[in-house]
Formats: sequence, C-alpha cells, structure tokens
Amino acid sequence: MKQTIIKGKKILVTGGAGFLGQHVIAELKKEQPELIFVPRSKDYDLRNQTVVKKLVKDYDIIIHLAANVGGIGYNQEHPAELYYDNMLMGVHMIHEAYKAGVEKVVALGTICAYPKFTPVPFKESDLWIGYPEETNAPYGLAKKMMLVQAQSYRDQYDFNTIFLLPTNLYGPHDNFDPKSSHVIPALIKKFLEAKASNSEEVIVWGTGAPTREFLYVEDAAKAIVMATKNYNGGEPVNLGSSFEISIAELAHTIGDIVKYQGKITFDTSKPDGQPRRKIDTTRAAEEFGFKSSTTFKEGLKKTIEWYKREG
Repeated sequence: MKQTIIKGKKILVTGGAGFLGQHVIAELKKEQPELIFVPRSKDYDLRNQTVVKKLVKDYDIIIHLAANVGGIGYNQEHPAELYYDNMLMGVHMIHEAYKAGVEKVVALGTICAYPKFTPVPFKESDLWIGYPEETNAPYGLAKKMMLVQAQSYRDQYDFNTIFLLPTNLYGPHDNFDPKSSHVIPALIKKFLEAKASNSEEVIVWGTGAPTREFLYVEDAAKAIVMATKNYNGGEPVNLGSSFEISIAELAHTIGDIVKYQGKITFDTSKPDGQPRRKIDTTRAAEEFGFKSSTTFKEGLKKTIEWYKREG
C-alpha cells in the first residue's frame, strides 16, 4: 500500500476552524507536518475561483472540509444557497488543486448524498440507485459532485483525490445554534434548557421513528487522517460507527443523561428526513484499518459535559 507522508508537508485544511476541522487539525499535528493553514471564510471566499487559485498553489495536501451545512430546517429554508455554495467550493478546490500540482486532495462528502430509500446498511455501491431525501438533496448532490469530479480527474489526469462519506457527526465544538444545528446538539440544548426552566415538556421534530448512525467527531478525525495517509483509491469510502438509534430513543437517552423529568412530545407535523441511516463500514476497515472506538453513550456524555462547560 502506497503511503502519503504527512511529516514535513504543507497542508491546507478548509473548514479547519469548524466543528470537525478542529479535531482533524489536532490529529494532523501528531504527524508533524511543516505547516497547517486554515483559510477563514471572512478572508477567503472559496466560491470564488480566483481566490481558490491563489490559495492552493503552495500546498502539498488539501483536506477540503468546508461546507455550508445545517439541519432539516436550515435545508428547507436555504436549498439554493446550499447547492450553489457547496457545488462551487468543490469544483474550484479540486480543479485548481490539480492545476497547481497538489499531491493529494481529501474531499469530504456527506451521508445526505445517499438515495432516500437506500438498502440498509448503506453500501458505497448504492450511491447512485436513487434520488436523495428531498430536504437534503440540494446539499447532498452538490457534495456528491465532488466524487464525480474526483473520479473523472483521476481517470483523465491521474490526479489523486479521495472521497470520504462520514455519517452524522457529534461531539465537542458542535454547532448548538437552534437555527442550523443537527439533531444531537439541538436536542441537548432543548433538554438542558427545559431542565433549567422546569419545563414540563420537550417537543421533538417528527415522529421519532427515523433512525440515524452517529460517529463521534474525534473518531471521524482519526479516520480522515488515516485515509489521508493510507488510502489512494478512486472509490468513495463510508466513515461510521455501525451503531443505529431511532430519534425517539435518542431523545429519551439524552433526557436520561441530563436527568430531565418532564414529558417528551413528538411534533408529527414536522418532517422526519431520511427514514433510516446506517452504513456499511467494511471498506474503511479493509482499505486503511479504521474502526470507531468511542461508544455512543460515552461520546454523548462527553458532548453534554463539554456543552455544559463551554456552551
């Protein structure tokens, strides 16, 4: 297996100041690169090709984590922005990296790229068997186009871009803004506030029936660095924990951990999103030896403690 050496290299991490990015940088530092640079969105508009062209020219490896992303409500309110922003960022990043002679690009996709009714567990070979869940589709398809671009540039130019598909992430430094947060931080915030105010009820979006697979963010960061070093293939790779839980069970688990005593009500007028999400993680284990190590309850407790301390 050909290994990509990180030690002594110059690495660009887009989205490096974000939730996942902070953890990826902590992992990268263990490999002793010469330089890690994190472009901030206020200084570098990655939707602008000229900006990206200037940005990428001095780096050996690019890890592209940057995204315009949010939960179901955010997806419903901003479908055009989610498509446009993510599409342009991916297109420019891979194209300009190729033109600049960058050694390797690691592109992060999304579990939202999978079809709405993908057989469970989701296998990478099923990515194209149908259309994504409607509320996620603009975001999911824009990110999935990086896979098409990566494979076509590999075929025509022998350019090394790998494409990783993390499942739903959670952990310290997550986004707890109720306007754009995903389900775990949104529920943690709701339950802690309900407990503090002695509220008799917590309302959860949807029926509670859908299931999700969650991957602790530190495990995801380790997987990304392992793939950066040890995976150079053209096929997409799932990153997950192989643990599936319903939204209803998730809500009750969080309620139990924070010791909330009130009632949990499901607002069935709100959308559920994709019915089930559980992925096949065989390829990650076989290609670069990744297997998640943090149990869900352990990760959830760490996330809640971090938010109580820092939120």
